[in-house]
Amino acid sequence: MGAGHAHKLFRHGHSPIHALPAHCKLAATFAFVLVVVSTPREAVWAFGLYALLVAAAAAVARIPAVFLLRRLLIEVPFVLFAVLMPFVAEGERVEVLGMSLSVSGLWGAWNVLAKGTLGVAASVLLASTTELRALLLGLQQLKLPPLLVQIASFMIRYGDVVTDELRRMSIARRSRGFEARGIRHWGVLAKTAGALFIRSYERGERVYLAMVSRGYAGSMPVIDEVSATRAQWAYAAALPVTALAVCLMGWTL
Repeated sequence: MGAGHAHKLFRHGHSPIHALPAHCKLAATFAFVLVVVSTPREAVWAFGLYALLVAAAAAVARIPAVFLLRRLLIEVPFVLFAVLMPFVAEGERVEVLGMSLSVSGLWGAWNVLAKGTLGVAASVLLASTTELRALLLGLQQLKLPPLLVQIASFMIRYGDVVTDELRRMSIARRSRGFEARGIRHWGVLAKTAGALFIRSYERGERVYLAMVSRGYAGSMPVIDEVSATRAQWAYAAALPVTALAVCLMGWTL
């Protein structure tokens, strides 16, 4: 179903969250993100409570704050987009530190930053406590279309293979004295990209033929299906259910 090695986001541990079946954690993370997105942006206090819930889950999983914060850097492009919104949005304006900012843009920026950060944090926490192979099996148990699961598994399995191939090609270029220093070297880099595409395509064909020769008929076999108990489902549901209570208060207060 995928590579046996652990990915960089995963942090090995023996916490109660690590021990939960992957499909329970996937369902809980999806439900939590859905609740966060459904919360009105004016309920600023609710997002603070969501952040505390994520921090509590990270503490239970024994995930260091530094580890979590470093992986949150992936949302930097969204942060930059949010920063520009108060300057380019139209409507009522307000003076902040001598700058004229749009009120609707400020609310929009807050909405993107708060909900985006919480969603990314929940996803990073999921990846930090679940191995890639377990995630794929969890998606399969949640009845995600098998073709999508297979595509994801091959992307994960052969992403490192293609990266290693590119690294070897780079070493070969440098060993021959090549260094990309300007636009005149773009042709060589383009040929490298073309050669990498052809090698990857040929490898894909060989892998497919090997799978067919071993009886592959369009679906991957499930080797070790993990079932979840009611207690595990209840434990996983603690985060989204608590968040749902906060969301309902945000709409009523």
